[in-house]
Amino acid sequence: MMQGGVSFVLHSHMPFYRGAGRWPHGEETLHEVMAESYLPLLEALTDLYEAGTPTRLTLGITPVLAEQLADPLVIQHFEEYLNQEIEGAADDARRFEKAGEQHLLYLAHFYLELYRHVLETFRLRFGRDITGGFRRLQDAGVVEILTSAATHAYLPLLARDSSVFAQLAIGKRTTERHFGRSPRAAWLPECAYRPAYYETASDHSTYERPGLEQWLEGNGLHLFFVEHNALEGSRVIGRTERRVVERESGRPLPTGHQSSSAASIYGEAARIIEKMGYETTGFVTEKRVVPVEGGGTAWDEGGTFLPYYVRYSDVAVLGRNRAVGEQVWAAQFGYPGDGQYREFHRKDPVHGFQYWKVTDNRLDLQYKQLYDPYQAGQRVQAHADHFVWLLEQQLNEFWSYHPDKAGIIVAAYDTELFGHWWFEGVSWLKEVLSRLATDKTIKLCTASEWLEDHPPDRAIDLRESSWGHQGTHIVWNNPDTQWMWQAIHAAEHRMEGLVARYPAASEQVQFALNQTARELLLLQSSDWEFLYTTGQARQYAADRFTEHANRFNALADALESGTQSGEQAAARLADQYGERDNLFPDIDYRLFAKRQPD
Repeated sequence: MMQGGVSFVLHSHMPFYRGAGRWPHGEETLHEVMAESYLPLLEALTDLYEAGTPTRLTLGITPVLAEQLADPLVIQHFEEYLNQEIEGAADDARRFEKAGEQHLLYLAHFYLELYRHVLETFRLRFGRDITGGFRRLQDAGVVEILTSAATHAYLPLLARDSSVFAQLAIGKRTTERHFGRSPRAAWLPECAYRPAYYETASDHSTYERPGLEQWLEGNGLHLFFVEHNALEGSRVIGRTERRVVERESGRPLPTGHQSSSAASIYGEAARIIEKMGYETTGFVTEKRVVPVEGGGTAWDEGGTFLPYYVRYSDVAVLGRNRAVGEQVWAAQFGYPGDGQYREFHRKDPVHGFQYWKVTDNRLDLQYKQLYDPYQAGQRVQAHADHFVWLLEQQLNEFWSYHPDKAGIIVAAYDTELFGHWWFEGVSWLKEVLSRLATDKTIKLCTASEWLEDHPPDRAIDLRESSWGHQGTHIVWNNPDTQWMWQAIHAAEHRMEGLVARYPAASEQVQFALNQTARELLLLQSSDWEFLYTTGQARQYAADRFTEHANRFNALADALESGTQSGEQAAARLADQYGERDNLFPDIDYRLFAKRQPD
């Protein structure tokens, strides 16, 4: 008996590393993830599809990542990286053979064959085109591609609605360009959501800034995702009702009119409608929210097992399932912390390969034991079995309390967790998907498929939140990052002023303005605040942020001069900066037009 659905939702994102350093911070970070996460995931899903195994997966690929995966320079450097790893593994094999280190020799050969396989797969099976591979899976109905903000900007903290709109509009346009169809759903960067609120303008009047759901709806996006605690704690404001209403113009068709597409597209039904003699006749579905007196929270209704409309919009939200999330996400007690899996943090000092296993996650790195891929593979099988059991238990528990409702489990993770951080993660995911393909109690689906079949019947007042520390914005907005937000907010205002100054720019000036918009988008990336706060690459993040701020301001200074020489200088700078910062070729600076009072 089918008890509910499961949707794996993977969020894939890397900062814009193209041409901005290689090692230890820069492109090689992207290359590592391409080799360990994106390409193995593409291969696993393609294997399942070609074997006739029915599977579904919801895959977010941020626009800034899609641009890099398809970039010729990144592809060239990726192949150089793979050849470097092949040479390094071969060198390690010679070193260990000479030293008589048999287990290490075995592992060096393991890596040698692994990277040879990755390079061959990349070149021959997927034609050096990772985005194209995922597009083919999308077209085959295997994956649903999510869009996101263009450069993964932290949307709730942007000062101007022009930036929120442009980030989403450019993001959607980029996803359409790479994947050939309009996305139905989005992943909000960092799962960060902000509801509508009132703000005071410079003239002391108040106005309402729309909630993020309204900007999603305006871009034709009807679903997003949040952390479990944000959804479960949100107040239910009403139940939704839908009614079918007949709409007709009453204007008769011209004599002898016949639709050329009727027979081929609409068939007999279209011909019958045409005979009614109306120019437009049809039925539409209207939604309304009926207020609930003393409504409880989404937790009372069914928590993350159900979708909800966000306030009075037609945009739905789904929440991450906490139990299945932590089982995979948490290194301390989840699967990745198992002693047989590969240890991420200890690396050989010569070529950087990871030859050790977790052993015990409480041990100092120097006490880690050598890795055994076979034993790790055995744990993959056991953990895949356990995860499917956990899904069944979760859905059965929900069904026991809500037998009249169909529940969905959203298993949402960063894609980079699989393969990169948790080396065996892609193999585990493939095993889980294989098991779910034959499970009689669980429907494996994409998020939008489930929403289409099970539309929400409740609306909630969604809380402001993120999937950062305690659901707050503090990882990105704290005393250490205030200088960054001051620069971003100042640039947002300047960009609006440039759009107003040049409503219809000449070709030369438009070229410069579009590069100015690119630099603003890159400045707004949430990665810089994250890396700066966490200290993972603090100086690199500060340098990259400052560089984009300086580039934006240099372009803005030249354009604001109002002189022909200034415009020419701006065009020269744009040409120089565009050699590296070349993403979003179809960008239009006018998307940053002012949308709220000062």
